[in-house]
Amino acid sequence: MTSKTRVSTPGAPAPAHVFSQGVRKGPIVQVSGQGPVDPVTNEYLFPDDVAAQTTRTLENVKAIVEASGATFDDVVMLRVYLTKREDFPIMNEAYGAFVTAHTPSGVLPSRTTVFVELPRAEMLVEIDALAVV
Repeated sequence: MTSKTRVSTPGAPAPAHVFSQGVRKGPIVQVSGQGPVDPVTNEYLFPDDVAAQTTRTLENVKAIVEASGATFDDVVMLRVYLTKREDFPIMNEAYGAFVTAHTPSGVLPSRTTVFVELPRAEMLVEIDALAVV
């Protein structure tokens, strides 16, 4: 049985609550939901720009995945949470550009997108990930 380890990196925002940035158990890596937060200042960025928020959020996810010893190409599932249905095409374009650029195998991760109310008003998007090393 493999032990469960916390994944932590200064390349992504520190968790604001009682959870880890990510957890690895054996070959499985789960990344907690990330938002458009600058990891240095912990400030929320791009308040009205869902494309820029999506890219910043994916950069945070990628940093945590890499801190676990995996690569972004090891991501098998991404879950996207959006606050507004009309933001979907804009998010999808930014998401597609980022994911395609960081998945050299060409096998893109599975994805689910849901529309929700997020914890902070300035958050338009939140994304979590599951990777298998």
